[in-house]
Amino acid sequence: MASKDSRSWGSRLGACTIASWHSGDVTDTHALLLDLDRTLVDLQSYTNYAAALADVQELVGEWSDVDVPTTDWDRATMSCMSVLHAFFGDARWSQISATIARHERAAIPQSDLMPTVQECFVRLVSGPTAVITLLPGDVARDVLEFHGLRIGQEIDVVVGRDPAMRPKPEPDGVIEACRILGVAPGSATMVGDSTWDAQAALAAGATFVGVPADGFEGDMRERVATAPTMDQALQGLGRE
Repeated sequence: MASKDSRSWGSRLGACTIASWHSGDVTDTHALLLDLDRTLVDLQSYTNYAAALADVQELVGEWSDVDVPTTDWDRATMSCMSVLHAFFGDARWSQISATIARHERAAIPQSDLMPTVQECFVRLVSGPTAVITLLPGDVARDVLEFHGLRIGQEIDVVVGRDPAMRPKPEPDGVIEACRILGVAPGSATMVGDSTWDAQAALAAGATFVGVPADGFEGDMRERVATAPTMDQALQGLGRE
C-alpha cells in the first residue's frame, strides 16, 4: 500500500480541477470508483451514530484525536469514523468496527437511493466499477443489493473497511480496488460526496469528481471537479 503522506490533508488536494473536468481529461477514465454512503445510497441519515459512539466509548473509553479532513458530518458520525483511524493496528479495531456496524446494518431498511442513481444503473455496467466505502464490506454489499445494485452486475468490486487497510481518507482502498479491477489508479475516476473521498482518490493518483456539487464549499470547490448529480457526473465521464 502507498505510504502515508506526512503533509496535512489540505495540501494534498488540487490535482483535479474544474478546468480538467471540462477539458475532457476525465473522459479517458478506464474504471469508475464510487463512494457508497450519500453518493449511491443515503444510509448515514438513518444510522444512529450517537448510539454507536456511546457503545464504542463504553468499549474502549477515550482516545486521542487524529488528523482527518473536516466535513459536513455531524459530531457522532465524525467521531465513529475517526475512531477507526485512531485504533488502526490495535487489537480492538475489529470489535470497534463490529460495534459500529450493528447500527449501520440496522439502518438498511430505512435507507434511500440518492437522487438520479436509479437512472444510472445501466451506465454502471458499461465499464469496470468498484465501490470503496467506510462501511464494512458485508454491510456495504447488503445495502447495495437491498437497493438493486447487484455485485457482479452493476458493481464489480466492493472494498469496505478492513483491519488490514487504512480507511479513507487514506488511499489504501482506492489502490486495492484498482488492483482488483486491473487498472492503474491514474486510469480511474472516483465519485464521492466528501473531502475524505477526495483525499483518498487524489492521494492514490486517481481523478475525483464531487457529487453533489453543493457538498464542496469554499476553496475545496475550486480544487475538485464537481457535478450536481450522479447522472450528470457519469455523463461527463462518458458512461452512456
